[in-house]
Amino acid sequence: MTTSFAAGVRIAELAADPYPAYARLRTEEPVAWVPELGRYLVTKFEDVMFVERHPELFSSVEEPSMMTRAIGNTLLRQDGDPHRRIRKAAEGPVRPKMIKDRWAAAFQANADQLIDGFITDGKADLVKDFAGPLAATNLATILGLRNATATDMQRWSQAFIDGCGNYAEDPEVWRRCEIARAELDQAVTDALPDARQIAEPTVISSMAHADGALTDDEIRTNVKIFIGGGINEPRDATAVAMYGLLAHPDQQAQVIAGEIGWRKVFEEAVRWIAPIGMYPRQVTDTVELGGKTLKAGDKVGVSIASANRDEAVFDCPDEFDVHRDGANHLAFGGGPHFCLGTWVARISIADIALPTIFRRLADLTLVEPDTVRMDGWVFRGPLTLPATWTAEHPHA
Repeated sequence: MTTSFAAGVRIAELAADPYPAYARLRTEEPVAWVPELGRYLVTKFEDVMFVERHPELFSSVEEPSMMTRAIGNTLLRQDGDPHRRIRKAAEGPVRPKMIKDRWAAAFQANADQLIDGFITDGKADLVKDFAGPLAATNLATILGLRNATATDMQRWSQAFIDGCGNYAEDPEVWRRCEIARAELDQAVTDALPDARQIAEPTVISSMAHADGALTDDEIRTNVKIFIGGGINEPRDATAVAMYGLLAHPDQQAQVIAGEIGWRKVFEEAVRWIAPIGMYPRQVTDTVELGGKTLKAGDKVGVSIASANRDEAVFDCPDEFDVHRDGANHLAFGGGPHFCLGTWVARISIADIALPTIFRRLADLTLVEPDTVRMDGWVFRGPLTLPATWTAEHPHA
């Protein structure tokens, strides 16, 4: 009896580096039952697109759901009218024009303030000292969560992300997740009276004043998912983009010279290492996908990370290359659940964070580029990016 490769796929190996396994699965078994995950893993671009285009067959309402267990019943685990109701209540402050008109100046100030804090040191960890706290501070700003520090926000976010991906059932992960839930619930509870009294273009205030206003519990629950994804994802996207340029000096030189735009850097970074590597869906009816017959109740893991490196779509997909056309990547998902924070990420990272740090820290260099380690498969990014620079430029 022949055992499929997928039967031996292990979570620990995916966390260390999922891409070799994904490449083999795309070739041998693009929709594969992975026993350790308890679901079919979907790895080819065309099959992921099929899932995205047929939400009636692949529901985000998964039972039981790791995310619901970790955070609660958020809009990401709802479909149809319940999903649209919450999304509509939250989306006003994250539309492109609102971000440019209201939030871009704050994002710029946050980036400059962080760089001011370490610029004279001549060295920093670009994840710990810049990408992480910048994502946290920007998110607190746009949420209207003024009573939480960047440290609090990052700790809560990591606890929620770890919980949503705790397929190994680590009890310590659940313990940290429970603590984070309690602390964030209190912070949102403290912020809600002012948010309900004063209408302003923050996400919490928008949810509180929307038609058919959300309950306090709905707001608390959905703020958790905004913090879970709204910090780790922009943090990792910023870090991957910085790493990609620093590890490819020729591409960096072209970007600095203005020959290639920062938006292309951003889009290639999130294609190359998708900040959200996999999301779950549950099958609602019998359907053929990737040569497999799936039945109602079957669980699938939709691998954006693998789809974004599909050889059938991208030339030399394992390479970081800012020259490619990255418009067809799937880093932000698609369909009704297209990432709510897409434009926040594009503007705060591509238009502000990346050009600012490369402009202000001249001759920015990784200390040991060969030792940079990525981690994760549900969510993935560099753990640290120790760097040095030789010249300092004040912000304008």
